[in-house]
Amino acid sequence: MDLTRTAYGTWNGGRFMHYGEALSEERWINAVQHAYKAGIRTFMTADVYGTGAADELLGRALAGLPRDSYCLVGMVGHDFYKGQRQGSRGYPRFTDPALRQSSEFKDYLRMATEKSLERCRAEKFDLLMLHNPDSTGYSSDAVWNALDRLKDAKLTERLGIAPGPANGFTLDILLSFERFGPLIDWAMIILNPFEPWPGNMVLNAAKAHNVKLVTRVVDYGGLFHDDVRPGHVFGQQDHRSFRPAGWVEAGYEKLNKLRGIAEKYNVTMLQLASLWNLSQPAVESVVPTLIQEICENAKPIETKVEELARLPEIRLTDEECAQIAEIGNNKGCMELKGANPGHVGDPQPDRWSLSNDHRLIAEKWGVEPEKDLICTHKAA
Repeated sequence: MDLTRTAYGTWNGGRFMHYGEALSEERWINAVQHAYKAGIRTFMTADVYGTGAADELLGRALAGLPRDSYCLVGMVGHDFYKGQRQGSRGYPRFTDPALRQSSEFKDYLRMATEKSLERCRAEKFDLLMLHNPDSTGYSSDAVWNALDRLKDAKLTERLGIAPGPANGFTLDILLSFERFGPLIDWAMIILNPFEPWPGNMVLNAAKAHNVKLVTRVVDYGGLFHDDVRPGHVFGQQDHRSFRPAGWVEAGYEKLNKLRGIAEKYNVTMLQLASLWNLSQPAVESVVPTLIQEICENAKPIETKVEELARLPEIRLTDEECAQIAEIGNNKGCMELKGANPGHVGDPQPDRWSLSNDHRLIAEKWGVEPEKDLICTHKAA
């Protein structure tokens, strides 16, 4: 199967990422099975989540279901086999020259893919994505030739790229489309009505290269689930606690401006966010983060699963899309990762200087790095 309009990620439920309550093993598995029964047919996992534990739980959750009844998406890229965890930065990318040379990329990717499939109890992925690549991953022939070999080996039907973990990588995504477009079936970007920037700068290029987009963080840190309200207290380890102070209050004010459109279509706020994403060029699938919040009157994660599964076949008008984007306009509100005009010095795992190739691809797609990729203010 190819990806469906709605997808479920193993980061849901807080067990492997610090969002809200960490579900018990039993409830986590039940949530995946509930998603399947409700009609969600795409399931995404990354081998680094729980250093393989997410793969294993997903494999248990999907065990016994007809393999051709769901789409299985895997992601590889962080080397937790040989690499050492680097605090909050996590495990290094497999392309780190301290770990291996480019001639060894092929063996690593095959090994990591086979081990992930074994944990998922599957023979092949429907889509395998390069997870959180560094600058080498976006630009190296050795990486993409090795990934192509995995298709030849029948370990995956399709290939994709999943930038992250933070926002940005605009020129890197464009460069990867330009160099490896024929190999890339899917790309995953951050996009939602309150974060149209910078993801909106790669939409037309994806469409031109016949790359389909799956969008994450559709829920804008949980706000579109409508149970994170002003005054919400996040756990000490919750990733959302690192967002700028006041982001919930500012976002909730914007959320209220969209309620009229949601009422017009009789949809929830999460459904409205998903429909806005799916109304953008090249966007074919949405994978919101489904969180069991720790607060009074929190929606059960199972209810959030059902809202996503019941997403209606509606396309917003161009006028509605523009109106929502204007309300959520966030251009210049944060420091971006990846190739960036503000970076000076040696490349870092998530940030590096612009190359001449970056500038050429920027010119081709109408991106002005010193204007379009810089932080001009810190968003509330």
